[in-house]
Amino acid sequence: MEVRKIGEIKEELKATTETELQQFIQKYSTDERAGVKTVVNQAQKRLEKYEKELLRIDALKIYERKYADYAFICGVDEVGRGPLAGPVVAGAVILPKDCNILYINDSKKLSEKKREELYDVIMEQAVVTGIGMASPARIDEINILQATYEAMREAISKLDPQPDLLLNDAVTIPEVDIYQVPIIKGDAKSISIGAASIIAKVTRDRLMVEYDKVMPEYGFASNKGYGSAAHIAALKKYGASPIHRQSFIHNFI
Repeated sequence: MEVRKIGEIKEELKATTETELQQFIQKYSTDERAGVKTVVNQAQKRLEKYEKELLRIDALKIYERKYADYAFICGVDEVGRGPLAGPVVAGAVILPKDCNILYINDSKKLSEKKREELYDVIMEQAVVTGIGMASPARIDEINILQATYEAMREAISKLDPQPDLLLNDAVTIPEVDIYQVPIIKGDAKSISIGAASIIAKVTRDRLMVEYDKVMPEYGFASNKGYGSAAHIAALKKYGASPIHRQSFIHNFI
């Protein structure tokens, strides 16, 4: 049998998916070359990380399992309650019952690159998703909490099929007839809420990047409307933009 070069084995590991790692390890476990042992050890570490993630994701389904009798369980979350500019955005996601999307988490705990990757996977695999928004003017008009509820109701209204259970991050949404379960820090405890937080975050961040192209002086692409020192300095220098929340910025201008 031809003995493979260590460089070739390294390349094979790069192309090996998580589900194939055990097979890869068995294939090369008897090779006594130091370089191959190093590659096998790397594969073993990858496998351990993958198995740990499987357990974490399984734990994220505790509420989905608890309410498994409901046909369509929807996770609901919002992003953008705190910024000085831009809308508040809500996401609503119904995942399939057998969903095994790895690395879903509270969107704030994920890198931008990982959020973007997961956004595409969620949009592809979800039963249905919905996005709702409330503008800065609407936030000023009815306050941030009511605007958040409004965005959540809009996100839910866009779902077809409609859910028969809502798992919400921390809140009970008024004027919604669907049974609701509020979960404190739900975006880190429920796979459905985590998915909703990711699509809401990516949607809002992309929007703020577009605003930055029109109004570059505020640095919206980097600060996403939050009150960074540079953003506040720009606000004092240039005044409010059309997307600033007047009720949030009176201390600065």
